[in-house]
Amino acid sequence: MVRLAGGVFAMGSDRHYEEERPARRAFVEPFEIDATPVTNAAFAEFVATTGYITFAERAPDPSAYPGILPHMLDPGSIVFQSPPRGAGPIGPETWWTYVRGAHWRFPYGPDADQAVPDHPVVHVVWEDASAYALWAGKRLPSEAEAEFAARGGLDGAAYAWGEELTPNGRLMANVWLEGFPVRHPDRKRPPYTRPVGSFPANGYGLYDMIGNVWEWTSTYADGPQGAKSCCAKTTKTSPNVMKVLKGGSHLCAPNYCQRYRPAARWFQPTDTSTSHVGFRCARSVKTPS
Repeated sequence: MVRLAGGVFAMGSDRHYEEERPARRAFVEPFEIDATPVTNAAFAEFVATTGYITFAERAPDPSAYPGILPHMLDPGSIVFQSPPRGAGPIGPETWWTYVRGAHWRFPYGPDADQAVPDHPVVHVVWEDASAYALWAGKRLPSEAEAEFAARGGLDGAAYAWGEELTPNGRLMANVWLEGFPVRHPDRKRPPYTRPVGSFPANGYGLYDMIGNVWEWTSTYADGPQGAKSCCAKTTKTSPNVMKVLKGGSHLCAPNYCQRYRPAARWFQPTDTSTSHVGFRCARSVKTPS
């Protein structure tokens, strides 16, 4: 983990998406945060030790999901699948698919390759991430902590590395620069994630705070934008309970979702797992009284 001193910083943005407004001063106490997202290898150790079964590996309770489609009654998760060229109008419903048997061990389904050990774990809901954090003696970061950490000391900058998306033509994070969602210059097939630490660390020595996978926080979604999600489900017992995601993912692209920035935020139902959402942990630091 990396220890951060905390302090006051510029949170949010008035230059980008509505849910990031207003830009304001925020304060965080000193804290520690994982240098990388939790990997498949680390999550496997947790599962082997505790016998934990993730949400995506359990069959949904039909009473909790009135009107659920029959094929979603089997354990599974939501997977990105690039739509074929010339398939007609393209939108989120054409690239998100509920895949039976998809979960953290098989991110793209049981007929695809197993999870790569040094890639970030995905298909984890908020409950799964919280269970891991408790086992590890940590917790999930707040939205403010995640944004403070992602900025790496560049207060108010558009990106975690400055004001240019690709300084001197250099790709600084695992994002989808062109061709989304049909064609990617160097990804011909899954996995679309990359090994953690494949791109430069930010000013605080933290990796993948931008891109690769969205990351869960402990913060509840707020305001009218809290009702939006790319793949929302509603539970009978806790309708539209959403938490804030930070950091963007490998699916963020200039022509669709420009959320590869510290200020960016998204809202995910706590009971929805996907192939582009993971997490990292944080820990409070005791300060002398």
